[in-house]
Amino acid sequence: MIANQTGNSGEEICSRFAQLEGGRGNWESHWQEISERVLPSHSRTFMQQNMGSLDGDKRNTLMIDATASMALDRFAAAMESMLTPRNQRWHGLRATLPELNKVRAVRLWFDEVADILFRYRYANKANFASQQHETYLMLGAFGTGAMFIDQLDRRDGGGLRYKSIHLAEVFFCENHQGVIDTVFRKFPLTARQALMQFGEYNPALPDTIKKGMDKNPEQEFWFLHHVCPREDYDSERMDAKGMPYASSYVCLDNKMIVKESGFQSFPYAVSRYVTASGEIYGRSPAMTVLPNIKILNEQKKTLLKQGHRAVDPVLLAHDDGVMDTLSLKPGAINYGGVSAEGRALVHALPVGNLAVGKDMMDDERAIINDAFLVTMFQILVDTPQMTATEVLERAREKGALLSPTMGRQQSELLGPMIERELSLLRDQRLLPEMPGELIEAAGEYEIAYDSPLSRAQKAEDAAGLMRTAEFAVQVAVNTQSPEPLDHFNWDTIIPELSDINAVPARWMRGAQEIQAIRQGRQQQMAAQQMTQALPGIAAMTKAVQP
Repeated sequence: MIANQTGNSGEEICSRFAQLEGGRGNWESHWQEISERVLPSHSRTFMQQNMGSLDGDKRNTLMIDATASMALDRFAAAMESMLTPRNQRWHGLRATLPELNKVRAVRLWFDEVADILFRYRYANKANFASQQHETYLMLGAFGTGAMFIDQLDRRDGGGLRYKSIHLAEVFFCENHQGVIDTVFRKFPLTARQALMQFGEYNPALPDTIKKGMDKNPEQEFWFLHHVCPREDYDSERMDAKGMPYASSYVCLDNKMIVKESGFQSFPYAVSRYVTASGEIYGRSPAMTVLPNIKILNEQKKTLLKQGHRAVDPVLLAHDDGVMDTLSLKPGAINYGGVSAEGRALVHALPVGNLAVGKDMMDDERAIINDAFLVTMFQILVDTPQMTATEVLERAREKGALLSPTMGRQQSELLGPMIERELSLLRDQRLLPEMPGELIEAAGEYEIAYDSPLSRAQKAEDAAGLMRTAEFAVQVAVNTQSPEPLDHFNWDTIIPELSDINAVPARWMRGAQEIQAIRQGRQQQMAAQQMTQALPGIAAMTKAVQP
């Protein structure tokens, strides 16, 4: 049996994976129930025997009402707009030591690195935007999302490549500090794909795959990718043992390791929406409101039945033979349908109160939308006529409510992902040379998030300023004195307020340009004052002349 660099054989890796796979049956049952009602396109993926098969089959038979599914799409859009908006730079880099950030060469280097990172991240072949959206969908539906970040093939120009890993494929473990450092991924490859990835003459590949290439190249075989910290890591070595993380691909048909390598940084970024005590998989908004989703589906079925009866009612007729000739065609005349006195002998069966049923459904929809953060993002849309102070107050409230939820995504998903991206770009020699001051500090850096969420969290300062400024203006008006406004340092306030409100830097004038405008204004005022004073000066000059 072939052993990998961590001392584990293919059978040992498969044995450990079997323990993880068998220990999450409750989770997969829960995820299956959610997917059938919230994300039907994934409703078969947690059935291991059917994963990857039955393409194109109908999977939404249990979803009567689409409120939860639509709310999930909006949840993913909200997460993207607040954390990783495509149309702006949502983070920067800076030195860990504050004094280094005052060095111009260091600041310029970090700006250049951030530009390179965003250029490769949002390149067409990187596929970041679509895969990140898939990860947000996983978070909203199942509470756990995983992203695999790897180097783009050099034949495609190098760079970065992203792949959102479905929760049905990924199994992971935490270390003693609660950080995910071990991942198992179970995934299928066709015979053709397996030979392309692991080599046609690989002795560890079973003959069934090699023979399948001739008979049915698209026949699927199962593999296991195992990534964990390397026990025999040696930073002085240049081979795979010089990489902190070991990587092993195992063919499940013969439990043989078909490929071994390593990673300088952990390639999987796994994040949880919220975790319960003693659990490593996350819990999602869909789990929170799953009872409401079920109730809404039942209410929808009942309302549809009642609506059908109201539109096409059940008729009650007097037992005198009228039903034998009763016609429901438009324009038909039914003799005997009324008595000689004009009293109707055929009546519609009364139905329930449809308005009450609709109100009950609206209550459930409101709860579901609240869980998926939909109503929070509708505030500014529903109330567009707001003052600047009211807008800042809304942003402040939104930032306070979203901070615990989305802050976790920055620490578990985005932070590890950015570290992995920088490691890959450095290995490909795509980063500029580091300035000497930063080399002496061992290149220590930190991520400075500048997303709409970060600005919403800063909105507390802006809202406090607006309230104070309004009060100061009122005092100045009442006292007829401008002294209350002297407390505000507007040269500091305006630039920082523009950053909080996401005003593009190119829209704001620089310090030198502002200084030139002020000097010109002072010169203009001095010239105007001189012009106004000229008649008096001339008169005084004439008066003192002998």
